[in-house]
Amino acid sequence: MLWQVPHLAGGVALAAPQGEPVEIGVITSLSGRFATFGTMQMAGYRVALEEIESRGGVLGRPLKLLVEDDASDQNAALSAAERLLRRGVPVILGTYASGISKPLAQYMARRQAPLLVTGSADDAITRPGSEWVFRAKTNASAYARSLLDLADRLGGMKRIAILAGSGAFEQSVADAAERLAGQRGYRVVAREAYDRGLTDFRPILNRFRTLDPDILFMVSYEEDAVAIMRQVKEVNLNARMFAGGAAGFALESFVKGAGDAAEWVFSATSWTPQVRYPGAQQLYEKLKAELHGTEPSYHAAEAYMALIVAADAINRAGKLDKAAIRDALRATRLTTAAGPVEFKDYDGFRNQNPISMVVEQVQDGRFVTVFPEEVAAGQPRFPTPAWAKR
Repeated sequence: MLWQVPHLAGGVALAAPQGEPVEIGVITSLSGRFATFGTMQMAGYRVALEEIESRGGVLGRPLKLLVEDDASDQNAALSAAERLLRRGVPVILGTYASGISKPLAQYMARRQAPLLVTGSADDAITRPGSEWVFRAKTNASAYARSLLDLADRLGGMKRIAILAGSGAFEQSVADAAERLAGQRGYRVVAREAYDRGLTDFRPILNRFRTLDPDILFMVSYEEDAVAIMRQVKEVNLNARMFAGGAAGFALESFVKGAGDAAEWVFSATSWTPQVRYPGAQQLYEKLKAELHGTEPSYHAAEAYMALIVAADAINRAGKLDKAAIRDALRATRLTTAAGPVEFKDYDGFRNQNPISMVVEQVQDGRFVTVFPEEVAAGQPRFPTPAWAKR
């Protein structure tokens, strides 16, 4: 049974926290290529911090976040972790990109200090994992599984082409998509990886077009997602289903940047305001206000969830001891507005939260949750019409 985090209403609060603040570390991308995601994460952290303070803080004391910018670079993240541990923080939350979080997780395991992974999905981070590394958010396999579950339900599709960036996250999701597709009887007709900085995807897309895939499965960050769908339209690549493995495809900037080329595109995501978790709609409103009207992505909700989990674990540990906090994290049974959290060992994963993904689709210029049915706010629009018939 999961414990539920109470959501306060009407300004009700516990006694104000007293004494010296409890300091914990946060590492995120405040600059560099992942800064958009870092902005989302900081919004989630700030909303969670406000809730935690309104419930009496941590161990009856104020909670203070020591925030470090990894500048979208793994070496900067490792240096930040070293500084934070020298400062004496008992736990660190971070970061966004899998290529940064994987070496960070290895470093934290060597230092025997708890790391709560907030934004990175690469399966390898928690498979085989470490007793010191915990991930409340979904893993890469879940991104691919949710989209292929939807494809199975929609039916009539067998041929898949996969296009993904060469980074750790993108390739981990692509690996899962190829593996699961084979297990389910799909034929992967092509798989292409591209390096950071590529702007002309048309040679790849033209080759894909000659292969006539039913599904174009894509895993890309922000600018690439926009460019790919614009160029898909330009080369007249017609698939029955366009599936984005979250990341850039799940941002409001993708819808705005790609324009009408974003219509009908599906994206995996771990959270939308339509999910039926207690307090989800209130969380959405708080995150949107924190982002000054920008639509919050699931990255903000995941950071919120991670800080709620960290505070809960410290309170249950009863002290700022790394091993005690590790043991408390391991015993977590929690329901938050961003989803349930329980760290389990399964399928080769260690300390991984088996939270489900949902699928949203761009419909009339906005994201609509369409799968699974029990959380859907609308019906999936399928099959995707040919570009000439839109």
